[in-house]
Amino acid sequence: MNASEFRRRGKEMVDYVADYLEGIEGRQVFPDVDPGYLRPLIPTTAPQEPETFEAIIEDIEKIIMPGAASPACTELETVMMDWLGKMLQLPEAFLAGEAGEGGGVIQGTASEATLVALLAARTKVTRHLQAASPELTQAAIMEKLVAYASDQAHSSVEKAGLIGGVRLKAIPSDGKFAMRASALQEALERDKAAGLIPFFVVATLGTTSCCSFDNLLEVGPICHKEGLWLHVDAAYAGSAFICPEFRHLLNGVEFADSFNFNPHKWLLVNFDCSAMWVKKRTDLTGAFRLDPVYLRHSHQDSGLITDYRHWQLPLGRRFRSLKMWFVFRMYGVKGLQAYIRKHVQLSHAFEALVRQDTRFEICAEVILGLVCFRLKGSNKLNEALLESINSAKKIHLVPCSLRDRFVLRFAICSRTVELAHVQLAWEHIQEMAATVLRAQGEEKAEIKN
Repeated sequence: MNASEFRRRGKEMVDYVADYLEGIEGRQVFPDVDPGYLRPLIPTTAPQEPETFEAIIEDIEKIIMPGAASPACTELETVMMDWLGKMLQLPEAFLAGEAGEGGGVIQGTASEATLVALLAARTKVTRHLQAASPELTQAAIMEKLVAYASDQAHSSVEKAGLIGGVRLKAIPSDGKFAMRASALQEALERDKAAGLIPFFVVATLGTTSCCSFDNLLEVGPICHKEGLWLHVDAAYAGSAFICPEFRHLLNGVEFADSFNFNPHKWLLVNFDCSAMWVKKRTDLTGAFRLDPVYLRHSHQDSGLITDYRHWQLPLGRRFRSLKMWFVFRMYGVKGLQAYIRKHVQLSHAFEALVRQDTRFEICAEVILGLVCFRLKGSNKLNEALLESINSAKKIHLVPCSLRDRFVLRFAICSRTVELAHVQLAWEHIQEMAATVLRAQGEEKAEIKN
């Protein structure tokens, strides 16, 4: 959709809202559709090819408005999460389907998803231990609980541990910045010998620093054997798994209890939209279910509906699945795959440019749309380069630290980015590098004199 069409469609939507408000007295206060009405009205999978905006708007009035805002808000979310799960080729256990035990929910952020998973795991292990030993208090159990994540995991994982009141231990990553089985197993054995209770592991697919991938095929079986909740955080990289050539990066997800990624990062869905799936929805509802009188309704014990207030921290919910419905239909699966592939190709183009300049080095394997690079030299030199680049305000880079080395990150993330933009960015980086190196040379000359 170009700017001209966006203006036209925007005006049409304002007219639609205005017409709705003018005619609101003629609409029912409460919908008369039955639970489950929506699923039979839409396809079971996302379209492969793009559909027209007109077709989607027509379906809004025909399919959504009869059940607005409830049950349409809930039921479209359930179906959209199944659509997306099928696009990722998630195991059947993660899908809601007609009568599945699992399913998906839209959280606000990956941070929320990690916290929800940790709290659900904490509740599950506490109840299990108290069932076996009724004399154990919750406090006695809590002080011994231990969660684990790679030393490359996002800071939000550490924050989840802080909020959840449990200790989190960082597992040293290997030479490719990945968590491996041997390091995890060693930590588990050491903590169990000390009388602690391991209960939760976060595996990251596409780390923030360098887009590295924890080894799920190794870590998963250990978690399964030890009875640990395995949460997979693929906040950024998860979008790429809709492409068959990148799906292998998700292998091992069958061992996970929960899986999460952010369509708002790389799948053209506006913020906020963080997709989370669980194998057993009762793990979430068992941890978060509260039913005061003012929230009870006639269908809550019927088994016919999904009550998402028991799947998350907030009570209120936005109709976020509408964004997914529009994007999936307007681009089609093939259009979304082409978008991901283009970004990956551009990141490799940038990687090639860096490798051609002997002043620079690549610091981590380029797998998706992130390139980690630096000038050969000290951290101070690279800090000066970053300051120079960002101060010029032509492009903006965010750094990271890899094995105590200060590293620059080049991320392909704009919807409209083209090769020409990448080339211009690299030319700018080279210019800034030349200036920084010249200043360093002059500084050394002054010291020598």
